[in-house]
Amino acid sequence: MSSVYDSIGTTYAATRRPDPRVAAVIFAALGDARSVVNVGAGAGGYEPADRTVLAVEPSATMIAQRPPSAAPAIQASAEELPLDDNSFDAALAVNTVHHWTDLSAGLREARRVARQRVVIVLRNPREGTRFWLVDYLPELDSSEKMTAIVAAIEREFPRLTYEPLALPGDCVDGVFTAFWNRPEMYLDDAVRRNMSNFALADENRVNAGLARLRDDLDSGEWDRRYGHLRSLAELDIGYRILVAELAPARARWA
Repeated sequence: MSSVYDSIGTTYAATRRPDPRVAAVIFAALGDARSVVNVGAGAGGYEPADRTVLAVEPSATMIAQRPPSAAPAIQASAEELPLDDNSFDAALAVNTVHHWTDLSAGLREARRVARQRVVIVLRNPREGTRFWLVDYLPELDSSEKMTAIVAAIEREFPRLTYEPLALPGDCVDGVFTAFWNRPEMYLDDAVRRNMSNFALADENRVNAGLARLRDDLDSGEWDRRYGHLRSLAELDIGYRILVAELAPARARWA
């Protein structure tokens, strides 16, 4: 079972630590779900410690980086969950649906195993503030792909709500857009190494774009164009929590 993270995930935990402020918003979206299957769980960054959690992850490299305190994990794909129908209150998918080989199959599987709700966290580049990095690296603009993904989710889950998820200016989870006000970080090889956006892009084009960014930082041009971002505490840069309600929550006294 291969995954892009088998090659880029060897140092993933070093720069992709969960941000507690982001985690709090995600966990709130799970509502009263007491059991959660975390699909595409990676190294276990966003898993609530106060609920029963099972992690599902296709990459053995990522599973190996899960800390001893993390929830139990099984190696499997989103498209074929080795779980019974209605076996968890909620299915959670954080920053993973864009990696699924068959999105529709994965969404159907999430619906099958969840009793109450499916919670999907993703970034839609057509929402929120446009990310300046695509001015330097237009090949990393995933707007078209993510628009199609959101449309597919809406077709699968008619009862869908959206909640913006702003990223803190000092976000400790080094996701692709985490350094929206710290542009120098994108010049760090170790930071980029754990971002699939860079790993899947053409190396020559990436190097050319980063050279332009370095020049603009040295000359002050980046700050003239985007420097106002440095003073912001948080930014809506397109992250959304999509919550699909499948059935009314069970009565607490049942």
